[in-house]
Amino acid sequence: MAKGFNGTRIVLSILLLCFTSLINIPQTNAIWLSIPSSGTKCVSQDIQTHVVVLANYYVVADNIQGHPLPTISAKVTSPYGNNLHNNENVTQGQFAFTTTESGSYVACFWMNSKNLAGSSISLEWKTGISAKDWDSVAKKEKIEGVELELRKLDGAVQAIHENLLYLKNREAEMREVSEATNGRVAWFSIMSLGVCVSVSVLQLLYLRRYFRKKKLI
Repeated sequence: MAKGFNGTRIVLSILLLCFTSLINIPQTNAIWLSIPSSGTKCVSQDIQTHVVVLANYYVVADNIQGHPLPTISAKVTSPYGNNLHNNENVTQGQFAFTTTESGSYVACFWMNSKNLAGSSISLEWKTGISAKDWDSVAKKEKIEGVELELRKLDGAVQAIHENLLYLKNREAEMREVSEATNGRVAWFSIMSLGVCVSVSVLQLLYLRRYFRKKKLI
């Protein structure tokens, strides 16, 4: 009996360790973007509504040889073109907002100074559960250790569930659009066929009348 109980404890410990390891895996990593000397570099992410977005960006010092850092400008727009963030002539910045529209959110960066070699920036983009301040949650609700990790796991599961529902809704919308398009194409094909048949009949009647008039038939 004691042996079975010890085996259960070992299994539970292994499962808890696996869950803790999954929670501690970084959900977002900073990405490097190479900004050309002329032109714009953009990144986008498809996000549903009511999702918190946090981002930090800064110019990376690369072969400037004692010169000041080149400045950049940044602009973030929503799927419907609303301006959510606009920052000019800076070397670093951040933006935060809660999404109100479903779709692709775009962040664009471009150089202000004339740097023939261009420059690079580091961008850390967090959304949803990744943007949540778990330290503040732990202090506010006075939880720590295993309970905090379980709360993180619960948040991750909820985020996955919401994302699956969002993808399901998007798939349904795309299917409706596809079916409507197929219906229109079918009706257009039928109308085109009808027009071709009508023109062929009219041509046949005209030629028959013409040949009879000329007494060829």
